[in-house]
Amino acid sequence: MENTETIISELRSLATEEKRQVLPRFFKAGPGEYGEGDKFLGVTVPKSRSVARNHLDASPATLGSLLASPWHEARLCALLIMVGQAAKADDRRRKELFDFYLAHTDRINNWDLVDLSAPAIVGGYLADKPRDTLYKLAESQSLWENRIAIVATITFMRNGELDDTFALASKLMGHSHDLMHKAVGWMLREAGKRDPSRLTAYVEANRAAMPRTTLRYAIERFTAEERKRLMRRHD
Repeated sequence: MENTETIISELRSLATEEKRQVLPRFFKAGPGEYGEGDKFLGVTVPKSRSVARNHLDASPATLGSLLASPWHEARLCALLIMVGQAAKADDRRRKELFDFYLAHTDRINNWDLVDLSAPAIVGGYLADKPRDTLYKLAESQSLWENRIAIVATITFMRNGELDDTFALASKLMGHSHDLMHKAVGWMLREAGKRDPSRLTAYVEANRAAMPRTTLRYAIERFTAEERKRLMRRHD
């Protein structure tokens, strides 16, 4: 517990009043919003990273305590520590981090927390393993587990593997939340960087089913003329 208090104290020392006011609005922590009730110390991500780097030896108990914190930056710091630990871990330890992460998805409850951790912890562990877990996460009732599923695939894309990204994009295409429309479009755009013709074919075949936001994100790297044509034909 002492280490948890030390880490939170370090985060507090790096907070600013300006960020404390801005971050709840940025992460939609107001009533009825997706981050409702989240609390912010007022620390930027680079500063949170600096604290995390100083505590890469944190124990599972400390990580669990940080994830249980009401402070957004404490949870982020726990996840950044786990990312750092995963980078230097053997497969056994990566499995422990993977399992620990999935046991705490209720605390990985905003888009930055997912996006800064899922590729390394989930995607990194599954890189050379079956991907069934991602499809189960995609079927979850949790928005954040859904986002973990698709965002984790960016690790596979870095290895030239695009199949799971496209398959999960199709599975999540009908999602009701705009945050998922953005995430799916973002991952499709990333896939298109590796294989532009495959993305073009996918968009042409699926544009009628794509939420407008997903389509807009997916085709950001297309020519202005192609974007105009596809968005017009989507309407």
